[in-house]
Amino acid sequence: MSKQIEGFLGISEDRKKSRIPAKLDLIQSGTGLFLGLFMWAHMLFVSTILFGEDVYNQVVHILELRFMYDSPNMSYVTSFLAACVLVIFFVHAALGMRKMPINFRQWQIYRAHATRMKHEDTTLWWIQACTGFIMFFLGSAHLIIIITNSDQIALLADGTLGSAERVYSHFMWLFYLVLLFAVELHGSIGLYRLCVKWGWFEGKDAKATRKNLKKAKWILSVFFIALGLLSLGAFLKIAMN
Repeated sequence: MSKQIEGFLGISEDRKKSRIPAKLDLIQSGTGLFLGLFMWAHMLFVSTILFGEDVYNQVVHILELRFMYDSPNMSYVTSFLAACVLVIFFVHAALGMRKMPINFRQWQIYRAHATRMKHEDTTLWWIQACTGFIMFFLGSAHLIIIITNSDQIALLADGTLGSAERVYSHFMWLFYLVLLFAVELHGSIGLYRLCVKWGWFEGKDAKATRKNLKKAKWILSVFFIALGLLSLGAFLKIAMN
């Protein structure tokens, strides 16, 4: 009976609100922070292709821990790590969907709120929500491809093109082009909103801090999108040649 009362009123019999929403919000923030930082690290790793195929292959083999045991089977290390990221990705997506407008009435409330306040952060939230929806499908597909084809990431001397072949074949470069913009916008906005929400890097002037954080967010977005485009072009060039 107490659970029914709490479900109806939103508070328990002793007049206390449930802590579950706060705990879920904390988990969402933690998984978002991990995925955002992982996204930047992943982009830096992929961009090593700009320094040549040998440098890229060396980084791939280091991440596969081949300095400990040099065997093609070490590619399963990448499969395991990608599977872990996929689980965290699903947890973050499931928690993020709690805040999405799920009916027309909620959509009207959001639009009225955004129109009245003309608040840029509200627009950024909507961009984050839309890119998150795109990422749920494209990001999941990308991670599953990595899990099942972890032995085809490096560019091998026997002519196997690995990642370059995957990007070039069947117009997959279009897939990765959309995913690039979705990931970088979603991640940078998410990290910016985490800083604002939890008061990270907040100085004496909160407004000035938010302005600086927003400027840094756009600089990082442009930087990583440009880096991603250059890397994508490098993979295409290798496959075409």
